[in-house]
Amino acid sequence: MAEPVIIAKELTKVYKMGAQDVCALCGVSLTIERGEVVAIMGPSGSGKSTLMNILGCLDLPTSGEYSLDGEEVSLLKDDQLADIRNRKVGFVFQSFNLLNRTTALGNVELPLRYAGIISGRRSLALEALEAVGLKDRVMHRPAELSGGQQQRVAIARALVNTPAIIMADEPTGNLDSKVGKEIIALLLELNRQKGTTLIIITHDSSVAAQTHRIIHLRDGLVEEV
Repeated sequence: MAEPVIIAKELTKVYKMGAQDVCALCGVSLTIERGEVVAIMGPSGSGKSTLMNILGCLDLPTSGEYSLDGEEVSLLKDDQLADIRNRKVGFVFQSFNLLNRTTALGNVELPLRYAGIISGRRSLALEALEAVGLKDRVMHRPAELSGGQQQRVAIARALVNTPAIIMADEPTGNLDSKVGKEIIALLLELNRQKGTTLIIITHDSSVAAQTHRIIHLRDGLVEEV
């Protein structure tokens, strides 16, 4: 049996607020299988963003163990964390996070530049844009694209490095319902085609219902898996 892509054990994250310790995560344990589509849900303040930051290697836990794609990451230094984040994680954000003065092609090439990939970089970026249906928009800048098209560029950028996981943080939050459904359908189709593990942070129960499994957080703990 293949090793799970994510194994988290008793993750905690404690923030200092003056003289007080605030526990954002209070002992979260979870396992996510390779190729699984998982939704993470919970009310504001439940720990969703904190958990996403740790699973996406944007932050380290205060305590606990976290293994991503067979690599233990909970004790890494910042530069090591940045390296594994670039190799193993693709991000899709609510606000797209594209460089406004750069073409769709240039935005998708960015992770490859950071990874030091030179040979074949353009063809890999073009292939990713074609996979999200933007073959005819590669030289357009974000201001020349609709919100749905910008999110497709962001998905292509997340895919281009063939990451172990894609983290999608409220990926439909800035889109109308019709375009939002198209974006979720695209993510799910890419999961079926490529087998990429997909983790969606969402408030939308209709989005969560399309995933393989829902993880509910409340007060920094897993309520239900």
